[in-house]
Amino acid sequence: MDIASTVFNALQPLLWVIPVLILIYIIKTPWFKGCAGERIVHFCLKRLPKGDYKVLKDITLPCESGSTQIDHIVVSKYGIFVVETKNMKGWIFGGTYQPMWQQTFFKRSSVFKNPLHQNYKHIKTLQSLLGIDDTAFHSVIVFVGEGVFKTEMPENVTKSVRSMMKYIRSFNTVIFNEQQLQTFITDIEQSRFKPGFATDFAHVQSLKKADK
Repeated sequence: MDIASTVFNALQPLLWVIPVLILIYIIKTPWFKGCAGERIVHFCLKRLPKGDYKVLKDITLPCESGSTQIDHIVVSKYGIFVVETKNMKGWIFGGTYQPMWQQTFFKRSSVFKNPLHQNYKHIKTLQSLLGIDDTAFHSVIVFVGEGVFKTEMPENVTKSVRSMMKYIRSFNTVIFNEQQLQTFITDIEQSRFKPGFATDFAHVQSLKKADK
């Protein structure tokens, strides 16, 4: 038996460690956390009455800066809810008009863009596409995970999916009929980029250009 075979046989019982380490690495990435958070939110949104709410997921639309990516759009007779999901741990600090918010986890701190400002861009893109008044839109920010708000947040920044659902259901004045809803959905579906890796990659590149 040559040296290579001897080494391989000795290490073979440990080969299972490699995929486990890769899996752990993937789970800890912001990409995976974001996907997991969006799946949780999607599961809850789909529990809304189907006759009153239509849920669209992961919508990438063209805009002046390239593209904008919306986690969820809930088209309903009570208005159009634009949902931005954040999956974060630790303490969350922020305010309506602050451009950057802060996350503190143990002794580590990091900043992230104000999700209200992100959603404002989403809403303006949809408003331009659908040609309806901005009062018909409802911006919703939902934090999933173990994050704790350490500053006072507006009511549309929710700290759980339960709070998100409660906020959405608080709107009960009918402003759209079924025909209008179908038109909105058709316009969005026809304008969105095809879901997939190519669209996600192009969107990331457009964000990098916008940040320069």
